[in-house]
Amino acid sequence: MKHFVSLALGALLLGAAAFGMTACNGNEPDDPTIDPDTPVTPVGPDTPGTPAKTYSVYAPDGAPALALVNAIEDGSDAFEYHVVDSSTIQTYVTGAEPVADFCILPLNAASKLLGTGTTYEMLGTVTNGNIFFLSAEDNEDLTKDNLSTLIGKSVGVVQLPNVPGLTLQVVLNMYGIDYQIVENGGEEAADKVNLIAFDPANVTPARGCDYYLCPEPAASTKIKGTASAQKPFRLAGDLQELYGGEEGYPQAVLVAKKSVLEGGEEDKGAVDTMLSYMEESGTYLETVTPETVLSALDGVRTEGLSASFNANNLTAEVIDHCSVRFTAASECKEQVNAFLEELIAVNGTSAAAVSDDFFYNE
Repeated sequence: MKHFVSLALGALLLGAAAFGMTACNGNEPDDPTIDPDTPVTPVGPDTPGTPAKTYSVYAPDGAPALALVNAIEDGSDAFEYHVVDSSTIQTYVTGAEPVADFCILPLNAASKLLGTGTTYEMLGTVTNGNIFFLSAEDNEDLTKDNLSTLIGKSVGVVQLPNVPGLTLQVVLNMYGIDYQIVENGGEEAADKVNLIAFDPANVTPARGCDYYLCPEPAASTKIKGTASAQKPFRLAGDLQELYGGEEGYPQAVLVAKKSVLEGGEEDKGAVDTMLSYMEESGTYLETVTPETVLSALDGVRTEGLSASFNANNLTAEVIDHCSVRFTAASECKEQVNAFLEELIAVNGTSAAAVSDDFFYNE
């Protein structure tokens, strides 16, 4: 009897289960039909049904782009990288709806465009100067101890109105050395340093300046290109060293969109990941091959843009000369403010003072 009851009860339970399965899999209105053999992949890290975010990262071609190489090589789908023409970098952080979630750009440009901290904040500095003196003459290599020997001499300056030339003027002011800008074949002064604007193509030993000031990779390219000349170029001074010793000067900075910095957990994770990339960027470049660097940048550069770096001009020495090293905003605030003040003293339109809100606090 007990055996019969057990069988009857089992039959009832099986019937109920079958009815339940039929109800669950019934074609109710708007019910999706789920194939149990089809794997289900989550589409968002936190919110089911919401696609994971992709964060846009922009940098101008050249030294600032080197700071992104280890991030690009990591291959995370969370970030989309764009290496663009340096003359257009400001367009990605301005306008009613700026497209860059993260952006590397020159400090002086960032100060003028974003210095209020309203739409973007500075996460830190990523490059610290890549400008060097060249000479083909029998001149001293320039140091802090003998910079006054420039008085009465001529310096051909690539990008004289921009950061290279402005920074040279800052340095001369730091050491109390008088200078003048010689324009259109004007007369050089014997009691001042004579600064002359030069197009990179015209920087040759035959042009006759005592020194030239060039950014990398142009500086190394000029040295290599004149190696067999009767009077070849040599490296004759380090502008970064003259300004700030091993620290150099704050050249390019990383900014992040305020809406990302103040977003949810996914946004916070993206910021933390980007900061970790930046903190490791300098160390990574010390060990990576130039070929890897070129491959990484070629894969994200704007189509048709002529590359700043190529197989002929990128070497381990050039990478080192680009001074890629990250310093968090909280640690470089004083240095950034001081450098901006010095740039403004040279040219009031070259930079702007920034608010405390410009600096990101983790």
